Amino acid sequence: MLNPDRSTRTRRFRLGILLALTFLAGLSIGARAFMNTQPRAWLNVTSCADRCYRASDVAGLLAAAGIVNAPGWVPAVVRESDKCLAVRYPRSSHNLHLVFFPKRDIRDIADLTADDQPYVMECFAIIRAIVSEQNLTDYRVYTNGPRDQDISYLHFHLLAW
Repeated sequence: MLNPDRSTRTRRFRLGILLALTFLAGLSIGARAFMNTQPRAWLNVTSCADRCYRASDVAGLLAAAGIVNAPGWVPAVVRESDKCLAVRYPRSSHNLHLVFFPKRDIRDIADLTADDQPYVMECFAIIRAIVSEQNLTDYRVYTNGPRDQDISYLHFHLLAW
């Protein structure tokens, strides 16, 4: 018969191994999920003035991980290409309200580079196709600046009445 101390040590050892493996798996999954996102400062919890994350920054980081690395998990997708994702806006009072996300982590227009052009242009091509297919004549296409974004990730709205 095993003495209770040895049995307890064995269980603790196994639990420690399980926790270590779980931590490493989470680290690997997290690294993969955020590998194609823009570098962002770590969340500060002490005096950080304007450098702390806002809710929109966290939402943008999560959106970037989902849109860039796992677009199949994004809900309400209307149209998708290899460079752009279009989804229904969930809280709209318009007849049509779609949101278009480039599949590249771009925080806002001020962060655009020449390398981002194919992604942004693909979103506008999809917007044009939807406007044409639905024969829209009374519509608006816009993007918000960083202060007005619910999600710190460049996106375009198409609204139709």
